[in-house]
Amino acid sequence: MNRYPLWKYLLILFVLIAGLIYTLPNFYGESPAVQVQPLRSGLKVDTALLGRVDAALKAANLHVNALSLDSSSIRARFADTDSQLKAKDVLATQLGEDYVVALNLVSSSPNWLASLHALPMYLGLDLRGGVHFLLQVDMKAALNKAMDSAVADLRSTLREQNVPYSGINREGKQIAIKFRDNEGRTRGENEIKQHFNDLALTSKEEGGEFLLVATLKLEAEKRIQDSAVQQNLLTLRNRVNELGVSEPVIQQQGVDRVVVQLAGVQDTARAKDILGRTATLEVRLVDDEHPISAGGVAPLGTEVFKDREGALVVVKKSVLLTGERINDAQPGFDNRNNEPAVHLNLDAVGARKFKEATRENVGKRMAIILFEKGRGEVITAPVIREEIGGGRVQISGKMSTEEAQDTSLLLRAGALAAPMEIVEERTVGPSLGKENIQRGFDSTKYGFIMISLFMVAYYLMFGTISVLALGANLLLLVALLSMLQATLTLPGMAGIALTLGMAIDANVLINERIREELRNGVSPQAAINAGYDRAFSTILDSNITTMIAGIALFTFGSGPIRGFAMVLCLGILTSMFSAVLVSRALVNLIYGRRARLSKVAIG
Repeated sequence: MNRYPLWKYLLILFVLIAGLIYTLPNFYGESPAVQVQPLRSGLKVDTALLGRVDAALKAANLHVNALSLDSSSIRARFADTDSQLKAKDVLATQLGEDYVVALNLVSSSPNWLASLHALPMYLGLDLRGGVHFLLQVDMKAALNKAMDSAVADLRSTLREQNVPYSGINREGKQIAIKFRDNEGRTRGENEIKQHFNDLALTSKEEGGEFLLVATLKLEAEKRIQDSAVQQNLLTLRNRVNELGVSEPVIQQQGVDRVVVQLAGVQDTARAKDILGRTATLEVRLVDDEHPISAGGVAPLGTEVFKDREGALVVVKKSVLLTGERINDAQPGFDNRNNEPAVHLNLDAVGARKFKEATRENVGKRMAIILFEKGRGEVITAPVIREEIGGGRVQISGKMSTEEAQDTSLLLRAGALAAPMEIVEERTVGPSLGKENIQRGFDSTKYGFIMISLFMVAYYLMFGTISVLALGANLLLLVALLSMLQATLTLPGMAGIALTLGMAIDANVLINERIREELRNGVSPQAAINAGYDRAFSTILDSNITTMIAGIALFTFGSGPIRGFAMVLCLGILTSMFSAVLVSRALVNLIYGRRARLSKVAIG
């Protein structure tokens, strides 16, 4: 009656052993490490690079605890942070500018566990320390940028199709295209409708001129805003990858905000500098014909920016090229004066536009403007000597080597579709993270101890079995979180503590059901069997309702709420297994083989 077949015991034993193996990595902690990653896609992470890293560290007399190679990076693990910092400086010098060398933290678990893909849980920002940013996308700037690009594309398209026009002006959200006659306007309207599906056109006559007024369609505006957020998300992910941060949290919050959480970042100053600098690049023509008025007001159709020396430069509002057309950006040096420079490779569309712009404006100055945090600065404004083709462009202008490296990183990671402003910034120190971990661990430990004392005192042997099942539940829950490589946060630790109370509730139901059967005069063996069988439906119903609430929290919640919900749902699954199968297996081993069982120790 109260016996399991051998295969069921073996299954439970296998699950518990697997749970123990996948829980172990969480007890080894983390070690300071250095991560080496190539900056260009053409460079490979292979055994040759591993050998270079190993040789450089040995030459510097730096002891490495472990050196590992994966598909995208090489990680060297050290015993202390002093060795880690020295190794970063050595590798950055030896490998040069083709590789990014970042500080990191990696698991200290032995290699045999790693070979079984037994990895520790990722710890969230509140437990591990790091930086948190909340950035807001400037939607108005995204639409302005789209309108400026549309003006440039309209000019280019009408010229290519040989459609005569007398001028294109942008006024707010409208683009006015002037024609000399109705026939030209009709031809222009047909060409624009064919090439620009996002523009709504309205014909009108004003001052003897034939006008086409173009505005963005509502669906186009929404798509531009959505794509701006998505492109910025991708750009931020690329930048984080170049920083060498593992398991970053980069997600959209609301319509126009982005959350970036970098847990475990040790070099927080560099993370703030790279992510906080929302750089975009624009190429415009310098307007040397119209000086700034005495009141400092820019002439109509122009804007004023400062160059690196603080001098004012008047540039036209019309944008010839944006950073969206950059395929690659690498730091280097100017061949003429050996000054630090940034070398750009443009895509096919960007190369064509740049070639046209330089061909049509020989003898004029072209300003390359870098926008950071909403402020533009003219990096360089050279005179166009000749047509420049091939899609290769150089930016130079009294910048340091570090500035050239950071600028190339920002541009290489991708241009932001719209400027972003940091509206919230938090730095969580590793000491605070350790304190949170200790508090969470203590709350779980003391909760487990108090539950154990109560169960053993109240239910005697069956209480002891319930405590063992509760320990199995905690073991399996941590193992599942580790196998899924879930990110554990402080609310997640609260979920673990809550799961303990919910899991023991199932054993309380079973034990009380057995006691009720014994009071009704049922034999102990029959009471045990009835207790487990009849309590199961109640346990299942209560867990299903809690699971529904947990799924709803996970589906509609965000951030810490999702972390809590995930731990709650996984805890329900493990508690069902431990409270029913594990505890029943222990009861069967202790009491199941006694044919004439007269009493049981259940209080």
